[in-house]
Amino acid sequence: MNHHCTRREFLAASGLLLLGTAARAVEAAPQNPEPIIDIHQHTNYSFRTDEQLLAHQKAMGVTQTILLPAGSLYGLAANCTGNEAVWNFALDHPGEYFYFANEVPNLPGARAEIEKYLKRGALGIGEQKFHVDCDSPAIELVAELAQEFKAPVLMHFQHNVYNLHIERMHKTLEKFPKVKFIGHAQTWWSNIDKNCDQKTLYPLGKVTPGGITDILLTEYPNMYGDLSAGSGLNALNRDQDFTRGFLERHQDKLLYGSDCNDSIGRGPGCQGARTIAAVRELAPTKAIERKLLYGNAKRMFGL
Repeated sequence: MNHHCTRREFLAASGLLLLGTAARAVEAAPQNPEPIIDIHQHTNYSFRTDEQLLAHQKAMGVTQTILLPAGSLYGLAANCTGNEAVWNFALDHPGEYFYFANEVPNLPGARAEIEKYLKRGALGIGEQKFHVDCDSPAIELVAELAQEFKAPVLMHFQHNVYNLHIERMHKTLEKFPKVKFIGHAQTWWSNIDKNCDQKTLYPLGKVTPGGITDILLTEYPNMYGDLSAGSGLNALNRDQDFTRGFLERHQDKLLYGSDCNDSIGRGPGCQGARTIAAVRELAPTKAIERKLLYGNAKRMFGL
């Protein structure tokens, strides 16, 4: 210290220095991010490790994640693991990770397997991604359990492969009006278009209003939509003028999910992060954006 500087002057100068340092630290520190709930993730997705999953979700800015297990067969066509794995993962990460229950619905013992994990605290049933009709006795079994436990059912619609005959989904919705069904995947999202060619899983170009998906969301209070996967992202981006109106019409019935097997959580290879960006760009208002990325899932699942 300069010997001509008084103690008072020194303390004042030091205080200014500390204030400036603190201000720079506050400016540099990351702000608390707005919460995001991801309703659609998997363990061992395309052989991704648990550590990579944790890093991926954090990089995307996701604050709470719902894990969807495979049934005892097929691994959801992506080597995903089943009920016990997601249950254990959620136990290891309380408050951040939650889980559904699942089983191939036309297998003997399906009811007992799903019920076991619903009793343990599963928030829903799915992802139902199996070769059955969407109005079949197998889906009715799932719906009966969902009704008993007040648990939503997430369904993967894919033409001639999974949950067949989306044009008959209204029958299931009418038979189980108290059960919330969440639509997902290629045939769900291609059918925002009235002129949908069911064989085209990732259609491009302008959307003709009046598609099956839009009708189900409009006419049935128990039908919801999952924005996840490449199919959801494609639907958001193919006709952005239509999308803005679609998001406004169904602002209380659409939920963000990633269904992304990337290991990084950012950049062009991360479809989940790109979907978040698309929602932020295309949501007509900030309030609608927050519903899609957080509020609707928080309300549905009580998180």
